[in-house]
Amino acid sequence: MDVLSDEQEVLIQRTAGEFLAAECPPSLVRAVEKSEEKYSKPLWTKFADLGWLGLCLPEESGGQGLPLTYLGLVLEEVGRYLAPLPVHSTMAPALVIASFGTQVQKQLLERVACGELLLSFAIEERSGRWSTDAIALSGRRDGDDIVLNGSKYFVDNFRVAQKCMVAVRMFGADGGDEGPAAVLVDTASAGINCEALLTTAKDGESVVRFDHVRVPQSNRVGAPRQGRAVIDALMDYASVFLVSQMQGAARQAMEFAVEYVKHREAFGQPIGAFQAIQHMAADMVNAVDGTQLLGREAVWRMSQGLPARVEVSQAKSFANEKCMMVCRSAQQMHGGIGFIAEFDLNLWYRRVTSWTLRGGTTYEHRARIASALLDTPGEVRLGRALELPVAGPN
Repeated sequence: MDVLSDEQEVLIQRTAGEFLAAECPPSLVRAVEKSEEKYSKPLWTKFADLGWLGLCLPEESGGQGLPLTYLGLVLEEVGRYLAPLPVHSTMAPALVIASFGTQVQKQLLERVACGELLLSFAIEERSGRWSTDAIALSGRRDGDDIVLNGSKYFVDNFRVAQKCMVAVRMFGADGGDEGPAAVLVDTASAGINCEALLTTAKDGESVVRFDHVRVPQSNRVGAPRQGRAVIDALMDYASVFLVSQMQGAARQAMEFAVEYVKHREAFGQPIGAFQAIQHMAADMVNAVDGTQLLGREAVWRMSQGLPARVEVSQAKSFANEKCMMVCRSAQQMHGGIGFIAEFDLNLWYRRVTSWTLRGGTTYEHRARIASALLDTPGEVRLGRALELPVAGPN
């Protein structure tokens, strides 16, 4: 892997950054936090018209067929400017459909690429565990339908999405456990109740309850024995692209702080001249650069079709700790004003805080890394495919 972006990648990231810098000031982020939809429709339309949503979707589905690394670069800029857009919640399930979906399901991607169709995904339940084995929402086969019962928590942008990819535990008509599966559900289906959550990020997360919701069996994503692979792919996309956003947001917070300490004076000199501040800034640079390298490596491996589950966990566990440290350090460097809700830095702190708890906590991802190191017989190679213990049939 070449860790340096090539000319085209630099151009795309710079263009996305310049667009969001002009169109997404902190005032827009604050205004959207107070809105019911929790995203900016005008900004979404402009974003989609520029083709960002179709960068990594197949050409036959209206996309540009570029590697996943390009989407990672765009999401770094989405995170840098805290763009109130459902890019992450839409693109993670869209990429799963591109890989595992039927021809009918893949036709939805044309609407995704042009911004017409918003997607969401639902994995976590009341426990908040980021694990395939924690899925309890039941999907019982009943004739040509699947009947869903249960609840999903911390579902992002469900209220504005038209379809949601829901992780379920499938049961046959006789009640036999058939393992995990992913099902596309129309968000307006009868029997669905959606309750908004008040989150640290003040964004669009919800609790979604399913009461005998009927979904055609044709809405199941992937072949019957691919259920675990489909959900694992969805979880990895969700985790690694959150890393991209977190790195972009943390880097922006760091740059705010560095600029501030260059001009804030104490005892007759800029506070950036003090060694304690310099050490803190050096740690912040190491943190954001390390997050960037780990995140980009994981995305690159996924784009090449290489095993990447451990690399995803390395990136997310590192980002959870280090990006949070960067934002806290930025607040400290600003002094008391850095902790005031009305101060713009507070927006970046709240977003990163919330994202550390999504897509898997530090401890969950460390457990996966430990499994690769300690539970896999033979020579330790982080790049190999990771087979975690499973409960029940696949």
